[in-house]
Amino acid sequence: MGYQTLNACLHDLEATGRLVRLETPVDAHLEAAEIQRRVFASDGPAVLFTNVKNCRFPMASNLFGSRDRIDYIFRDALPPLRRLFELKVDPGEIVKHPTRYMGVPATLLKALPKRCRRGPVLANNIRISELPQLTSWPDDGGAFITLPQVYTESTRKPGCMHSNLGMYRIQLSGGDYKTDEEIGLHYQLHRGIGVQQAEAMQAGQPFHVNIFVGGAPAMTLAAVMPLPENVAELTFAGMLARKRIRMITGHSPLPIYADADFCICGVVEPGKLLPEGPFGDHLGYYSLTHDFPVLRVTKVLHKPGAIWPFTVVGRPPQEDTFFGQMIHDLTGPIIPSVVHGVRAVHAVDAAGVHPLMLAIGSERYTPYQERSQPAELLTQANAILGQGQMSLAKYLLIVAGEDDPQLDIHNIPAFLKHLLQRIDWRRDLHFQTRTTIDTLDYSSGALNSGSKVVMAAAGPPMRELPTEIPADFNLPEGYKEPRVCLPGVLAVRAPAWKANSAAAFAEAIHEQSPLNQFPLVLLVDDSNFVAESLNNLLWTVFTRSNPAADIQGVGAFIDDKHWGCRGSLILDARTKPHHAPPLLEDPEVCKRIDALAAGGGPLSRFL
Repeated sequence: MGYQTLNACLHDLEATGRLVRLETPVDAHLEAAEIQRRVFASDGPAVLFTNVKNCRFPMASNLFGSRDRIDYIFRDALPPLRRLFELKVDPGEIVKHPTRYMGVPATLLKALPKRCRRGPVLANNIRISELPQLTSWPDDGGAFITLPQVYTESTRKPGCMHSNLGMYRIQLSGGDYKTDEEIGLHYQLHRGIGVQQAEAMQAGQPFHVNIFVGGAPAMTLAAVMPLPENVAELTFAGMLARKRIRMITGHSPLPIYADADFCICGVVEPGKLLPEGPFGDHLGYYSLTHDFPVLRVTKVLHKPGAIWPFTVVGRPPQEDTFFGQMIHDLTGPIIPSVVHGVRAVHAVDAAGVHPLMLAIGSERYTPYQERSQPAELLTQANAILGQGQMSLAKYLLIVAGEDDPQLDIHNIPAFLKHLLQRIDWRRDLHFQTRTTIDTLDYSSGALNSGSKVVMAAAGPPMRELPTEIPADFNLPEGYKEPRVCLPGVLAVRAPAWKANSAAAFAEAIHEQSPLNQFPLVLLVDDSNFVAESLNNLLWTVFTRSNPAADIQGVGAFIDDKHWGCRGSLILDARTKPHHAPPLLEDPEVCKRIDALAAGGGPLSRFL
């Protein structure tokens, strides 16, 4: 089956009780986002906002807000796609089980985009200011598109089959942008669009961009899919939609997606940068204002009956959490064929995805002697950090699968316990300093700059992990409220951050101190909050620390430029002055939504 349009999907969701209409007037400025956050947190349905204040277009949210709903939307596409990925892992399966893969050729045919001369999206021309002006957080710098499909092509190899479709941030208003003439284009350094823009600049040619909103849900998922750079996302979208993606030629320098609800056509202004942001982002903080490319708008199109889909990002989990789950389910089985020896990887959503990655690898280098320390794991760690979006990992924790074949990489407490039982802080920390990290991560205080650490553990357990605070335990003055978060993990409430204070704390701890029974000690602003839940711990620790600056240790030393410690590893996860501010709701907006919930409307039980 599959859906060719957003309208078809919404009608089906409503007919099956998976979508609710909200006819109450709602402002796209903060109110719609607050409703979305609450509905998602309550495991609620997709929502169609039919009465958007000062805007004639309906808005839709939470389409992908549950795994059940995603599986339903793509119910016909997922089985054949999984078979394709199976063949990627082992092409010989098609010989062993030919009937299982009979539908593969038909699936592959859907991957070819279909050229056409006309389409519904060409029906109407409007201005940027007539689009829904979604603002999600009080200090956002303007209105943003949160589910854009940004289409670009290679200057060297033009055409749909060499195109890039990505989900990059689009700022519609605010800042120094000329109203209805300019919009902001924010993308991270590693993205395919950056390569294509560099090609255009080197060739002295204009860099054209088309931004699609809506259309088949498959286009939205394709835009976030981490495909190799030589694979066009349009091909994946066709397979996922079970229909060839129709692209209109002859009406703009780039093809236009025929079934999009909206299309913004433009060209990047050569050499022009303007401040973009702030924007409340998926790490749970604002990404701050920085200079980014400017898109000069040439036309804005929409189809009859167009609907504006949106999402809201913030501290995980949010709706995009389920994108990550689906992507992992599809691509996880092929990881061993991409990075040899690696059995599984898991980008931890609760930590903001890129700050923390877990991996299970293999130790096969020394079959003739007992394994005594990580070896092949380090090779695999370097390979992981050289692969696409995995290269953004800030903390990479990797263990040997041979030590526990039953270890589940998604069972984070069990994984951390396994690692902390085995890791030797004297040898098993490996830093990369002054390197690139996630653009949205401000733990270093600089844009696109920070450090990484690999923590590798292999071999038999070397310690028992305490679960209680020892009776003779004491802390340096000013440090208090120790809380055991997990076996071997202790959170300590520390004074407000000062430069070098974590190092001073580590130096004040004697190597014979009972504190060293805990291999990992966290210095935090609120130890009760961190110990309250695993999600609190993961979010606080890995979004508020820069490994090279914030890792200290009891009995620290440097040997041949290798840093290690003989006692507890101290990780300073306090808020620092250079950090971006966390996301907080507007109290007045919250009161208005509270009143809406009290009205007993169709969403009242979710608000």
